[in-house]
Amino acid sequence: MMSTRAVGLGSAFRQAALKPRYARNLAVRSVFPKRTIQTTSLPPSASQEILNQQRLRRPSSPHFTIYQPQLTWLSSIANRVTGSGLGVLLYGYALAYLVAPSVFDSAHVIEVVAGLPDIVKYAGKTILAAPFAFHSLNGLRHLSWDMGKFLSLKGSYNAGYAVLGATAVTTVALVLL
Repeated sequence: MMSTRAVGLGSAFRQAALKPRYARNLAVRSVFPKRTIQTTSLPPSASQEILNQQRLRRPSSPHFTIYQPQLTWLSSIANRVTGSGLGVLLYGYALAYLVAPSVFDSAHVIEVVAGLPDIVKYAGKTILAAPFAFHSLNGLRHLSWDMGKFLSLKGSYNAGYAVLGATAVTTVALVLL
């Protein structure tokens, strides 16, 4: 179905501007020409398909492709990942203990860990200690931001580097316990 619509000024304004008063009708008509366009009515499924095609051609967010990585957003991503990982481990162990308490009780877990080679123990402790230390210390950094400290760019970077350094020291200390 084809229809024709007038595009331009609103009808009330056009009528007032184009009224033939005082012989200015031709001049006004040349300033505000009436344009017509043809439109086609589409069923909803076709319009949805056109919209989906436009969305596919739309560029994605360029944050990874044009911005240089910064300590602030890298530490934010790492904080979320470590928090999620530690949460999954905690709830996973708790659910495993509920399902099989005789397998996951403290005495049995200590026996299994004691029988592992030293390299596996140190690797496991490092895998657990590094995210725990980083997430805890970065949480303190966020608390300092909530109190209004280290909010400048220089202060934010200094606090970020302090968290990374303290994470390394704390991880080594926890692994060597």
